[in-house]
Amino acid sequence: MEQDLRILEQIERDPDVTQADLAGRLGVAVGSVNWYLKRLINKGYIKVRQMQRRRLRYLITPQGIAEKARLTASFMEVSMRLYRETREAAKQYLTEIRQAGYGEVHVEGDNDLTEVCYLTCLEQDIQVVDIPQSLTPTLRIEGMELHLVWPEEPNKGRATLTCLEATGR
Repeated sequence: MEQDLRILEQIERDPDVTQADLAGRLGVAVGSVNWYLKRLINKGYIKVRQMQRRRLRYLITPQGIAEKARLTASFMEVSMRLYRETREAAKQYLTEIRQAGYGEVHVEGDNDLTEVCYLTCLEQDIQVVDIPQSLTPTLRIEGMELHLVWPEEPNKGRATLTCLEATGR
């Protein structure tokens, strides 16, 4: 689904794009692009026109435009749900952090969810420290999961709570 949307977007921007260019832009093998294109052509979302001996032009059909709109709406819905769930989970963890007597947290991760957590900390008036400290809780984002890692205490191991969805742990 995601690759279909990305291919339709790329073809809409550049109908003369090559399969090799698409592969590079999408970060997949040329054979995968060929498979996706054949599938989209068979579904009637794309038409192919031969321009020169070895050049093709890909055209998005009206059905392809409708499918792109549907995929975009679905992507937005999933993205917004993920944003809301991440924000709610971060708020729950920040409440626990505050109740445990902490006023700061370290946020660790390298994707868009990290930014959501960072902004939620600011909104909840919890200071974000850049460098992890052994006495500061950490909100760690790993893929699509948000974890709360409590600081180590003498003679105790590290405790980790994981929240996959805002509604449960």
